[in-house]
Amino acid sequence: MKNGVVIVGAGHAGVQAAASLREDGYDGPVILVGDEDELPYHKPPLSKTFIKDAEAKPQPLRGEAFYTGSAIDYRPGVRIDRIDAGRRSLDIAGGGALAFGHLILATGSRPRTLPLPGADLSGVLSLRSLADARLIRDLSAQTEEVVILGGGFIGLEIAATLRAAGRTVTVVEAVDRLLGRAVAPVVASHVRQRLEATGVRILTGTSIAGLEGENGHVVAAITSSGERLPARMVIVGIGAVPNVELAQEAGLGIANGIRVDHQMRTSVPEILAIGDAASYRHWFTGGDVRLESVQNATDQARLAARTISGHADAYSAVPWFWSDIGDMKLQMVGLTAGGDSHVVLGGLPDNKFSIYHYAGDRLLGIESVNRPGDHMLGRKMLGAGFSPTPQTVAAGPEGLKAALAAFLENEPARAAG
Repeated sequence: MKNGVVIVGAGHAGVQAAASLREDGYDGPVILVGDEDELPYHKPPLSKTFIKDAEAKPQPLRGEAFYTGSAIDYRPGVRIDRIDAGRRSLDIAGGGALAFGHLILATGSRPRTLPLPGADLSGVLSLRSLADARLIRDLSAQTEEVVILGGGFIGLEIAATLRAAGRTVTVVEAVDRLLGRAVAPVVASHVRQRLEATGVRILTGTSIAGLEGENGHVVAAITSSGERLPARMVIVGIGAVPNVELAQEAGLGIANGIRVDHQMRTSVPEILAIGDAASYRHWFTGGDVRLESVQNATDQARLAARTISGHADAYSAVPWFWSDIGDMKLQMVGLTAGGDSHVVLGGLPDNKFSIYHYAGDRLLGIESVNRPGDHMLGRKMLGAGFSPTPQTVAAGPEGLKAALAAFLENEPARAAG
């Protein structure tokens, strides 16, 4: 412990881990290492307000005074080349080393690259960092036609933002619907209809054969059927890859991410992993998952700090996610894979509805569009282990609130939690 805690990665997970260590009373050295030169910032606004407003500034996760006032040694622009797990030491790129008592890997993920001819042309971009967002913002101001590859959250958020700014936007998705791994078909269909109504062109079941360039800059995307989609900017949003290389080279267990237990410990107990790069057996589903969300990152960071501080808590946070796509605020709670029935509350034409997903009589999760009350109530229900009957759900929110209150009254241990 004399060497303290080193945290590699200064995103949402890394900053929260540093803050939580101090909040839990940890008084040893805390070093936070980030490979960007920026003060750590919020990432969700990058695909929305930041790229549409030339005057927008990054939103810091914490003010600069937080780091100095909390005795957190923040080191920007530092890249780690190697972990020596046996010696508990990190090799810094360019020379030097950092010793650690505990190490927290908050290395995140990176955009999946496009394995196609023309992928290296200027104007072909992905969004993961503030630098990426600045490039997209600057180029979009000079561009009329944009092609977005990938119909996931990031791609659709950018599509809605750029279309609202007057750009001609085409989204190309290889599978037969949008948001294929994220939401139910009815939600995906609703999102598609709303986006198309604003003028976004959406091609599903379509792949890209290559990108065409002139003088080193992209000018078009060519579909596998031969259609030419003019574009001076192509944004690639085809998924993310966990940054596991440091951990893998150090001999840590890897399984679709850096493998951790219920206390965020890797196969080397003094090394923990959190956030987008961490994979684990989820308490709610019993299956192995790797979740890419701010909520997952910050909740795991809090738990990692408690683990280092000597507590034995197991990870039990209810997963939840959100996305703002045009006039739709999507909020999801729980993990709905394996569902076999659902109940719909609200109306799709009103752009305000929620879908309650069940496996048998067990509530798995809720997907909401512009119904934040349903989302918040769902987080309480799933956190308490309460599965209302589909009939109770169909009766509306007031009946659900009453049923949850009655459940908690009869479950004092859960209510206390």
